[in-house]
Amino acid sequence: MKILQSSGIPIYQQIADSFRSDILEGRLAQGEYLPSIRGLAKDLKISVITTLKAYEQLEQEGLVTAVQGKGYYVNAQDTQMLIEQHRRKVEDALLSAISSAKLAGMTGEELTQTLQTLLSLDLEE
Repeated sequence: MKILQSSGIPIYQQIADSFRSDILEGRLAQGEYLPSIRGLAKDLKISVITTLKAYEQLEQEGLVTAVQGKGYYVNAQDTQMLIEQHRRKVEDALLSAISSAKLAGMTGEELTQTLQTLLSLDLEE
């Protein structure tokens, strides 16, 4: 796991994002334990509190469960629920983009054209 100190993204968020990707893409399987909080903190040379915050975020999202004295393990993932969660995130991001576009004086057509351009760039990669 790579942590970028100067990325502008909080370290706990980078950790949570990395584990989230591993879980959602199947690299961490149901029932598998995450590294211990202290162990990961030591490996990454960060605070235990920072690691705990990342794990608690994953627990709030329902991706992992804490077991007293054992740590955090990966929950079974409901594929339909995960798809729905991602759709909600897309909707939130689009609502934010619409709000920003209005502030910038963009028309709906300009916003749609911008989205289509960005989508075509992403498909080429």
